[in-house]
Amino acid sequence: MLPSQLLTATPAGSSFNLKDAMFAYTIIAIFLLLGRAIRQNISILKSLYIPSSIVAGVIALALGPEILGRVVNDASPVADIGIFSDPIRTVWKESPGVFINVVFAALFLGETIPSPRNIWQKAAPQVAFGQILAWGQYVVGMLVTIAVLVPVFKMSPLAGALIEVAFEGGHGTAAGMADTFTKLGFPEGGDLALGLATVGIVSGIVVGIILANWGRRKGYIAAQKPKAEGSAAGDVATEAQGGHGHHGEHPDTIATRARLNRDLLIDPISLNVGFVGLAIAIGWVLLYLLGQLEALTWGRTGFVIAEYVPLFPMALIGGIVLQIIMVRLRLDPLIERPLMERIAGIALDATIVTALASLSLAAIGSNLAPFFILSIVGIAWNVFAFIVIGPRVLPSYWFERGIGDLGQSMGVTATGILLLRMVDPDNESGAFESFAYKQLFFEPIVGGGLFTAAAPALIDRFGTWGMLALTAGLLVFWLIFGVFNFRKTVQATAN
Repeated sequence: MLPSQLLTATPAGSSFNLKDAMFAYTIIAIFLLLGRAIRQNISILKSLYIPSSIVAGVIALALGPEILGRVVNDASPVADIGIFSDPIRTVWKESPGVFINVVFAALFLGETIPSPRNIWQKAAPQVAFGQILAWGQYVVGMLVTIAVLVPVFKMSPLAGALIEVAFEGGHGTAAGMADTFTKLGFPEGGDLALGLATVGIVSGIVVGIILANWGRRKGYIAAQKPKAEGSAAGDVATEAQGGHGHHGEHPDTIATRARLNRDLLIDPISLNVGFVGLAIAIGWVLLYLLGQLEALTWGRTGFVIAEYVPLFPMALIGGIVLQIIMVRLRLDPLIERPLMERIAGIALDATIVTALASLSLAAIGSNLAPFFILSIVGIAWNVFAFIVIGPRVLPSYWFERGIGDLGQSMGVTATGILLLRMVDPDNESGAFESFAYKQLFFEPIVGGGLFTAAAPALIDRFGTWGMLALTAGLLVFWLIFGVFNFRKTVQATAN
């Protein structure tokens, strides 16, 4: 019996049930083992530092409807569907947007939270470079729309927002914006955005790996050579010595944790998973309050944007809030940083595998030429910004810091983290913290944030030239700020 026949039962009115989810993640776990075995026995995969999770995701994609389902004979039982049932694929499709919240909720749990001033000092170059990438995507998108897509292919001017919506926003944002595009008279915009998000993820991984190996040969990577082993997150944390959370910790912290855990009768990993859930819940409340604020203010005009703000940046804030509360209550030793890093590593592997497994290769549709043009322009801008602008705005470890933003700006945040870990698995550069801090000043605005949600409406309201002027002005501002901050940082270091 085929898996697609075995796992098809779902209750009426439900897309999948709990058993479907169990089978879906069981398959992913098996594919991770298979991906590990394949990776270890194919030298090119090892030499390119391709993680097992990517191999596993490609296997799942190949056995699904997008590849196997299309190449087999029409009489085959797996024609059009592959070997996986619809509920299994539905679980995978919804998983990246769920697990990425776990990754970000765990980022600051168990860490020492610096002051806002220190956060800005660490994040400022990263914020500048991330904003440059995002606003540049609007600028090149509007330019190619004005010059080619509208006059030659008669496309809607709203096409100018597709690169940023798809590349920075990813599949979740692209799907969420489909109704907006339809309401504004560009119904094919949702399909094109989903297709571009697919291109962004695939090209982000491929281009990122190529650049990582190029940077290693050129000596641009200042951190140590990455390990060939490990999960998608690289080695997310060094193995704890002598038990969970003991590595590098003060003896007083260990003693306090032992005292607090004495009568809890709960496994430490269960306790820390609970803290992650609490951080996500705090983030959800913050997002809900933002929606209520919108409903009472600008939302009354019909200009709705809060529903497009993703949860994971709010989960990151929730993690920071929870960590501060735990410190104030002197309960922070209960949060074990090594465990948090393992939890985040598992979630990141799940995010990457399920994102690849659920890619839609049929989303390009009938707009092949415009789709190809937007893809090439988007990729070219990101690579240009990384190679040319990155070294001029990132004062230290520019390659490690820049490649994380490059990956994020081409589809999903998980890709950025993956590439960052690939070139700096032990976080010698401190780029991971800077990348995480950056989200506080980045995600609420672009990459699925407020401006991303508002962009089609702004184009419809002010036209392509008005949108080009606005985004070009913002791009120039961040370029000037980035260069100025670079020089200021270099001078301060020299003194």
